[in-house]
Amino acid sequence: MSSDVYQALSSIRGFSDLSPDSIKIERLGGLTNRNYKIDCEHGSYVLRLAGEGTNDYIDRKTELHNASIASDAGVNAEIVHFDVQTGTMICRYIENSVTMDSAGFQDLNALKRTGRAFRQLHDCGRDFKGQFELFQQIDQYLTVLKDLGADLPSGYTEVQKDAEQVRTALSAFTLPSKPCHCDPMVENCIDNGEKMFIIDFEYAGNNDPMWDLGDISVEGGFNDEQDHVFMTAYFGHEPAAFDAGRMVMYKAMCDLLWTLWGVVQHANKNPADDFWAYAVGRLNRCRKLMASDTFHKQLAAVKHGPQ
Repeated sequence: MSSDVYQALSSIRGFSDLSPDSIKIERLGGLTNRNYKIDCEHGSYVLRLAGEGTNDYIDRKTELHNASIASDAGVNAEIVHFDVQTGTMICRYIENSVTMDSAGFQDLNALKRTGRAFRQLHDCGRDFKGQFELFQQIDQYLTVLKDLGADLPSGYTEVQKDAEQVRTALSAFTLPSKPCHCDPMVENCIDNGEKMFIIDFEYAGNNDPMWDLGDISVEGGFNDEQDHVFMTAYFGHEPAAFDAGRMVMYKAMCDLLWTLWGVVQHANKNPADDFWAYAVGRLNRCRKLMASDTFHKQLAAVKHGPQ
């Protein structure tokens, strides 16, 4: 067993009495954090050890508050332990489940379960702590990168200038914020075949719910049919042009935001992936979408407002 895994478990009530020989561990996925499935006499759990440097930009008290609400709503896994100082968390393992990937979302029933799960989260009736402000978040990452002395990918400045028209369109109509995940990578969706769970609420906050839908559409590489099935399941009917348009705007803006996130990871020398290539890829995809005819039609629908 990895020494830091055992050290973490040995400091947690209910796990400190377990001997290393009685515990089976399995490394799970994760870009910034290290995650492990823990099988022991008490049951099956997932242990998260927070990535180096993540506490510089993640408020763990806020994460605990928001993740707990999502658990109470039946969307997130049950939280067993959370240390707000270190970011160490233990959740109950979701039995008979698979971690989703882009291929898994080719199953339209899985898409429907995902749409219903996000609606369940957004309509849980309790406010999250923190307001996810897209453009403020972009500014925050830019400040972090300036402090780190990091370079931005070629072409970033031009794309950000083009994004100002999106900012104007999205801010023209004030809509109520809802509790949102805000970072719905496909791997944050866990499916047991009957229900889709959503995990990892590090970046969660109150937000326009269309952000969540646009972000996961990008992460999952959804095509037009998948977007339609997903959004129809979310709304329970055909989405309005204004809502569909906002979702597409956020598809572009999440790529812009996560471009900067990727550069932060690169600057922090996160060894989990080639984050510079990740950032460049996200920026290029954002640029391609914003240059498309579809994007400009959807932007016009957002400018037109709700009907």
